[in-house]
Amino acid sequence: MDLRSILRDAQAADPSGVLDILAAAARDAGATDVVAYLVDFEQQVLEPLPDRAAHADLPHTEDVAGTMAGRAFLTSAPVTADRDDGTRVWVPIVEGADRTGVLALTLPDVDDDLLAECCDLGALAGYLIATHTRCTDLYQLHRRRKAMSLAASMQWDLLPPLVLRTPRCTVAGLLEPAYQVGGDCFDYALNGPVLDLALIDAMGHGVTSAQIAALVVGCYRHCRREGRALTTTHAAVEEALTGQYGGDAFATGQLAQLELESGLLTWTNAGHPGPLLIRNGRVVSHLMAEPTLPWGLDGGPAEPAQESLEPGDRVLFYTDGVIEARTPDGDEFGMDRLADVVGQAASDQLTPEAVVRQIVRSVLDHRVAELRDDATLLLVEWRGSAG
Repeated sequence: MDLRSILRDAQAADPSGVLDILAAAARDAGATDVVAYLVDFEQQVLEPLPDRAAHADLPHTEDVAGTMAGRAFLTSAPVTADRDDGTRVWVPIVEGADRTGVLALTLPDVDDDLLAECCDLGALAGYLIATHTRCTDLYQLHRRRKAMSLAASMQWDLLPPLVLRTPRCTVAGLLEPAYQVGGDCFDYALNGPVLDLALIDAMGHGVTSAQIAALVVGCYRHCRREGRALTTTHAAVEEALTGQYGGDAFATGQLAQLELESGLLTWTNAGHPGPLLIRNGRVVSHLMAEPTLPWGLDGGPAEPAQESLEPGDRVLFYTDGVIEARTPDGDEFGMDRLADVVGQAASDQLTPEAVVRQIVRSVLDHRVAELRDDATLLLVEWRGSAG
């Protein structure tokens, strides 16, 4: 690939023309029939982008489960299949560590070097789409399989990428129901030697909940960027909600910091269920911090708690919609089922993003009917110090 030519084309292109740029770059490697798929917000289906240059009909959608394209998405590795016209190759489209889709193309012959080039194209696709999403709605619309509520749209716009992976830590998050979520949100930022985290569950449903969550996230980010201490930030969120709503609205949640060199986790709790500590493939502790009242109800100062993590430890933050999901006859998903699913996924050595996907799938399989409350997960893995 000629990187200079690709960058020049990308800078001059219409924001909706990413597939044209990718097809032109793929031709340098002798590839044809290039299709870019974006995963929908529920991460169940891969939706193809249209081929504008050829004015071709859209290819069929591909299920994440049970297809070659889906395997490339789930494993984050290239998948190949021999065909009469050559070898069909599927590679993940990645934005940083966050998989957002799959790039498919056909090559006359395939070797390790060409597969590596295909993977590079997938990474290029991820960055191009992420950049152009800021000035076109095309890529967001292709990820929607059905109408999204206003509240859900507001929440998704607040979120960071669903996956962050570095040599010392991994973060993976997920929201459900993806098209109706209103009150749940999470945030994180990797700031040098510290990973900052937040999980928020705003009262109620719909736009009002989304507005409460937006205020909490905005205040949290402001304080984080000002370098304020965790307890000071906790108090600032309380002050912001009380000042805006006068005690008529609240949010539960947790704020946390993970020191990446030592593995020391510090967190505060605003009336929220405590996170789970996962070690050696099983849940070993329900981490507790002395809770304040939920933000917005004039709670007192927060008392932070601390836990020293061991390399490989994972901490699962979750909202109550996960454990309170229930069948029509009232059987809750509950803490025991959550611990069983988390332990099984950990013992199977699934990646953090696969673990949160498995938990959501288990919750949805359990509840039969629609979720009565948002279910949100944020899983953090500490891999150890850089040394």
